[in-house]
Amino acid sequence: MTVKNICCIGAGYVGGPTMAVIALKNPTIAVNVVDINPERIAAWQTDELPIYEPGLLDVVKEARGRNLFFSTNIEKGIREADIIFISVNTPTKTYGIGKGRAADLRFVELCARQIAEVSTSNKIVVEKSTLPVRTAQAINTILSETGSGVKFQVLSNPEFLAEGTAIKDLFAPDRVLIGGDQTPEGLEAIEALTSVYASWVPRERIIQTKLWSSELSKLTANAFLAQRISSINSISALCEATGADVDEVAYAIGTDTRIGSKFLKSSVGFGGSCFQKDILNLVYLCEFFGLPEVAAYWQQVIALNDYQKRRFAMNIIQTLFNTVSGKKIAMLGWAFKKDTNDTRESAAIYVSDYLLNDMAKVHVYDPQVPAKAMYADLDCLGTRNPEHNRELLTVVADPYEVCKDAHAITIITEWDEFKTYDWQRIYDNMMKPAFIFDGRNILDHKKLMDIGFKVKAIGKSY
Repeated sequence: MTVKNICCIGAGYVGGPTMAVIALKNPTIAVNVVDINPERIAAWQTDELPIYEPGLLDVVKEARGRNLFFSTNIEKGIREADIIFISVNTPTKTYGIGKGRAADLRFVELCARQIAEVSTSNKIVVEKSTLPVRTAQAINTILSETGSGVKFQVLSNPEFLAEGTAIKDLFAPDRVLIGGDQTPEGLEAIEALTSVYASWVPRERIIQTKLWSSELSKLTANAFLAQRISSINSISALCEATGADVDEVAYAIGTDTRIGSKFLKSSVGFGGSCFQKDILNLVYLCEFFGLPEVAAYWQQVIALNDYQKRRFAMNIIQTLFNTVSGKKIAMLGWAFKKDTNDTRESAAIYVSDYLLNDMAKVHVYDPQVPAKAMYADLDCLGTRNPEHNRELLTVVADPYEVCKDAHAITIITEWDEFKTYDWQRIYDNMMKPAFIFDGRNILDHKKLMDIGFKVKAIGKSY
């Protein structure tokens, strides 16, 4: 089949950038991104995009209005499309069976029902959201019960983007994974989607699999990556206790070709929308299928990540003479990683929560995250009422002002600009002794100590 029209339901971190690149690389295909949120759709049609991602605006501006369109008219997008991507949020359930672990699929189900209701021609429906194994079966069941005579093929095409490098990842992916039924109709659908990606991705990098294999591969990939981070973070605690240097340990083991060097950077902990959610989903699946030992193994990856954030905050409190009550703590960074404004599961949320519980005065600077997002993150924890959060946490627009008169500075996000600051100026305007807690190990610690700072870093003992 020749693909002429694509619709993506969901204009978020995955749907927006992915469809922008598909439109850029396939100028003959109309790409419609639809969403129920009118403010988000309106933002996509300006130069103030709803998400921050290096290079994204240039891609959007080149394709927007030519063959890339943003709309709240979901039904029209569905009716006109040959291929429909489902790219809606799949958060961890906060209620009922599987609470705290299973994926909440209500938005996916609503999409499937809407597709079934309004479709008047055969469609290829693509799972783009991260979903548990066999979700496609549920989607297919809903679609097949329409009684309208419309035929659907369900494919799994999980995203493997890293926020902050999403456009680079989309331009040159190390693989594109497409899973579908191994029937003549299913294989034809797989090939149709393959042709869309093949306009710029080498065919050898497009992996075609069974439907269930594709769904499980996404969860497994994120679990393995998170496992490596938790593993090196566990060693960072041992390094601090013994006087070893975690960077030297990571480099030494990373030169082993059987291990490799990627995802061995110790830090205050991983965050983002994928790792924790996907591991919890994997834990739930293992429990559901009667594999408690496997579930416990993966649950420990999450436990170690929580421990690392808690340990970092406790180190701050203990170093500042076992109390931070009334003390100003400057926090540099709130996004879960650099080059994104995404704060989901950011270490900053939990570290600041621990400090606020001890009545610290936390002042925050982040170059991309607005104040309303920071307060919303804290409010969602439910530890304190919103008014109390706003009393204790102050958002500052200037990095030098946020550090002025601070008892300590914490580095939570690895923004490159933090390395370029005039740290002598910052030191001169801080309370003494002046502490820096580098949660990302991105600063020149020797230079800071020469200035007079007392440095506390992950996996290092000074």
